Amino acid sequence: MATASLDTAARVAHPIIPPAQKAAPAAESARASLVGLTRPALKDKLLAIGVSEKEARMRVSQIWHWLYHRGIQDFDEMTNVGKALRRGLADAYTLDRPEVTTEQISVDGTRKWLLRMPKTGPHDRGAEIECVYIPDDDRGTLCVSSQVGCTLTCSFCHTGTQRLVRNLTSAEIAAQLVVARERLGDFPTLGDRETAILPDGGRLVTNIVFMGMGEPLYNLDNVADAVDVISDGEGLALSRRRITVSTSGVVPEMPALGERANTMLAISLHAVRDELRNELVPLNKRYPIADLLQACRDYPGLSNARRITFEYVMLKGVNDSDADARELVRLLWGIPAKINLIPFNPWPGTKYECSSWERIERFSDIVFRAGYASPVRTPRGRDILAACGQLKSETEKLSARARLMLEEGRGEA
Repeated sequence: MATASLDTAARVAHPIIPPAQKAAPAAESARASLVGLTRPALKDKLLAIGVSEKEARMRVSQIWHWLYHRGIQDFDEMTNVGKALRRGLADAYTLDRPEVTTEQISVDGTRKWLLRMPKTGPHDRGAEIECVYIPDDDRGTLCVSSQVGCTLTCSFCHTGTQRLVRNLTSAEIAAQLVVARERLGDFPTLGDRETAILPDGGRLVTNIVFMGMGEPLYNLDNVADAVDVISDGEGLALSRRRITVSTSGVVPEMPALGERANTMLAISLHAVRDELRNELVPLNKRYPIADLLQACRDYPGLSNARRITFEYVMLKGVNDSDADARELVRLLWGIPAKINLIPFNPWPGTKYECSSWERIERFSDIVFRAGYASPVRTPRGRDILAACGQLKSETEKLSARARLMLEEGRGEA
């Protein structure tokens, strides 16, 4: 496991609030934000302040362009919208984004943001979630959350140790991409390029994975609406084939996901026997492996061009034997699939260890020789607990980790 520098540890302990994302004044906190809304929801907001049905249809497209193509942060920047309407919008609504309360940057370039959602009323403290950006040579992947916490209690996952607080709204999900593009200087025609974290290059966020906090299919309505916003060609404009929704196996909702969202699908499998998967992924007690794989075979749009990704975390002495690899191949036979092997990412208090690299390579070789692509996911952001299975949103966790790293640094010295 990589060790973060003391400079990084010090920064973890001190929240970073970029000038472009300062929290809204308290007097504004009860007003709804328009950022992240779907087209129908945006139209409803216009009708609510007295805009006629006919005008609202036209204004939605204009405002959509300013919100999602240009990334504006002030209603006065909507230069083709009349002053009276701009004033009406500003009186009734805000353009608040989730607030970046803490930012951590890994030694490998991965960025993790602790985001606090805009308040929805005077008694709302603002929900907190984590969002991760992973840059690679050929892509930039944003890992978004769909819930505050999680209800699945998967035994190998740090997020599963945090109770479920609530579902995120579709706007809160889509707004994670807006925040990431702002932080990265990724809106093409707007922003202070001198202060952007990554001021050069082309489109920096090219892919979205719903692999952050929460089970997306337990929040399907909001996830589907968020995908509509993210994939709209006149705004954020990410292809649905570059959006992947990962589920632990909520079988009854899988057909609806394929029909409504039409995204790529990933399955958190992690075991080839029900007895073991019941322990690793307790949801399996409700929807066992046979039912899950039948739902995969029936998934709308499944083809060799739209393969399902099966995620398989490598746990030393638990699920990593040659026999497990051969059974995995047998189970998936006939399903257009890719098998993504994930080295286990440790977190404080876990009872599991990562399989050795030799064991992972042997497992991968068996799968590959059976005809399945079996890439081994390179762990990213381990030093800031941003890797797969490590996300957890409590603010106090960050300061505790900072203290631990400082103590480790003093011990090494």
